[in-house]
Amino acid sequence: MDTAYTVEQLRNAVTDAVRAPSLHNTQPWRFRLRDGGIEVLVDASRRLPATDPSGWGVRIACGAALFNLRLALAVAGTPARVRLRPYPAEPDVVARLVPDVPRRATPAEQSLYAAIPRRFSNRAPFWPDPVPADARWRLAEAARAEQCWLELLIGVSAVNAFAEIARSAHRVLERDPAYRAERADWVRTDAAPDGVPAAAGGPRGEPQDLLPSRGFGGLDRAPGRDFEPEPLVAVLGSAGNTAVDQVVAGQALQRVLLTATDSGLSASMLSQPIEVAGAREQLRLSLGRFGTPQMVLRIGYGQPGSPTPRRHVDEVLDLPVRP
Repeated sequence: MDTAYTVEQLRNAVTDAVRAPSLHNTQPWRFRLRDGGIEVLVDASRRLPATDPSGWGVRIACGAALFNLRLALAVAGTPARVRLRPYPAEPDVVARLVPDVPRRATPAEQSLYAAIPRRFSNRAPFWPDPVPADARWRLAEAARAEQCWLELLIGVSAVNAFAEIARSAHRVLERDPAYRAERADWVRTDAAPDGVPAAAGGPRGEPQDLLPSRGFGGLDRAPGRDFEPEPLVAVLGSAGNTAVDQVVAGQALQRVLLTATDSGLSASMLSQPIEVAGAREQLRLSLGRFGTPQMVLRIGYGQPGSPTPRRHVDEVLDLPVRP
């Protein structure tokens, strides 16, 4: 068994890790090689103080990147053992990965890995086709495999009740000028390597919309292209709400998203009811679940699109200094 990862293995795996989602596509992560292990770190310069004052969103994003990293290493035949938050004195180190016993990747790992470059947030209206029961089961199993739960809201009454919570949280957030300004700062109209391109921001919200939208792009929708009246809404939750729980939830989120992509589904994230503490608790009570909601997803079948840009791998690596 190899006792240390190499710079080449780090670079190859990080190429896939950076395809993870993040709030406003801030990409708030860094990766380094230390004592033969790969470490995932928070990039403090990319925090969102108005949108994410607690760092919850950063830890979710870093957890999602960690899941991609795990997949990439497994498919390369160099799977990892992972320790979350390994250094109490270094809270910005999210995880440390060291080589495990070499083995061939499982078919499930290969399928999820193949979905990484095809996964992206689809903020446009979905088609009315319902998500079949077997696909819904796969999504719930994906969350369970990462020690989390996924509650699927099916039926008009359940979705309408959630929509009321989500719209209320959205109104609370939109009353904060700093929140609105921060979002505007991350809308991109050029070929920037981060942020949300206006073309990928989804259509401008309209009064008849059931669910709130961030309005990154502010694009007018075509006539008759309203959002689906009965979306499949999924609430992802974890056992608790510690920093470790949030990293675990980020891994589960990415596994669910890649499972959706592998099933031919599209997804977008609705974090407004998670960002407002009162709305998050209201959501938890409405579900009757123990634990903490960590993300909400809208899932369905949609028009193919394209991923948002990513920074070059060299921009997110902290490589060992050569003597």
